[in-house]
Amino acid sequence: MTEQKTALQGLRVLEIGSLVAASSATRIMGDFGAEVIKIEPPSGDNLRAWGAVSPTGSSWWWQMQSRNKQLVSVDLKKPEGQAIVRDLARWADVVVANLRPATLRNWGLDYSRLKENHPSLVYVQITGHGLTGPYQDRPGFGNIAEAMGGIRYVTGYPDRPPVRTGVSLGDELAALYGVIGALTALRHRDNTGEGQLVDVALTESVLSLTEAMMPEYLNEGIIQERSGNQLLRAAPSGTYPTADGSWVAIGANTEGTFAALASAMNRVDLLSDPRFADNPQRVKHADVLDEVITKWTSSLTATLVLEKLTTAQVPAGLVMSAKDIAQDPQFLARDMMVRVPADQGEFVGMLGVVPRLSATPGRILLAGGAVGRDSSDVLQRVLGRSLIDIDRLKAEGVIR
Repeated sequence: MTEQKTALQGLRVLEIGSLVAASSATRIMGDFGAEVIKIEPPSGDNLRAWGAVSPTGSSWWWQMQSRNKQLVSVDLKKPEGQAIVRDLARWADVVVANLRPATLRNWGLDYSRLKENHPSLVYVQITGHGLTGPYQDRPGFGNIAEAMGGIRYVTGYPDRPPVRTGVSLGDELAALYGVIGALTALRHRDNTGEGQLVDVALTESVLSLTEAMMPEYLNEGIIQERSGNQLLRAAPSGTYPTADGSWVAIGANTEGTFAALASAMNRVDLLSDPRFADNPQRVKHADVLDEVITKWTSSLTATLVLEKLTTAQVPAGLVMSAKDIAQDPQFLARDMMVRVPADQGEFVGMLGVVPRLSATPGRILLAGGAVGRDSSDVLQRVLGRSLIDIDRLKAEGVIR
């Protein structure tokens, strides 16, 4: 059987990054067939020690994050290590970097230096605050971006401190914008032959998701505050407890779905209540409406609540733990739980590929593995280095 083509087959990507944002961006490109070479220091990327660690000594997260990548370990503090990465950048169509801009400049690995010998290069640089402006030299992590980008301020309950979302939202959003920027720039390069710099700020990536928050302030001076589980602009939409200790999310904030919810609850009287006559009134009286819904959901098991709502075509879903997700028939049917071969032939469980393409679907060939797993192969195959030279570089600590 002929192997099915992938959408980004033939695209060459070099990752000069650490932790989450850059590596998530290149993981997505690798899922769709790009050839990805990841550079990490001889001590290994810090992500290897984040979270629960597998028997290999690296985190389970690392093994998913670095799937489909060729892992090359180079000491970038050494001039010869910097020269190796500059040579690899000439091979690449796209470079994705999230190290400090000053560090990249000092090492001669910034866009202005690399484009001198490679004008068609697309260079994605992910930073905390962007490459211009008064904050350009400040360090930034995802949690800082979530704070400054407005998400933390509006997340949580009004009588409690701001809270995080439970995942590295800022980093993952920046990764998505990095991929979008890279593919957009590649489209331009296809038409003109010209490369360019893609400047992705974590703060702006978060800010871009704040929906009506900024237009409402800029035009009317409205400052959005924390509102718990209530959707401020439409109702009912929230998370409600059930009799068996679970929680169910319900979104019935259109006229049709609200009528369906009232019917499912055997509360058609709600439809004639002037407090719930339309969306503005339901938003105004959302607390009262949530009490009614909570009384109903609390009298039933989650299974029965979902059964009634699904029959009535009301959007609803169980608030799922990792265990729930791993057993969910919908996620299983769409191959979102997969087992991938790793270095020693063992199989590692991880999430599948998103999104799904009908003609050129993504694929996962190999989990992330040991530090420097592919150093020798890449230097020999891509750069034409001899085995004697590679052995010398290892002996001198330039590569691992």
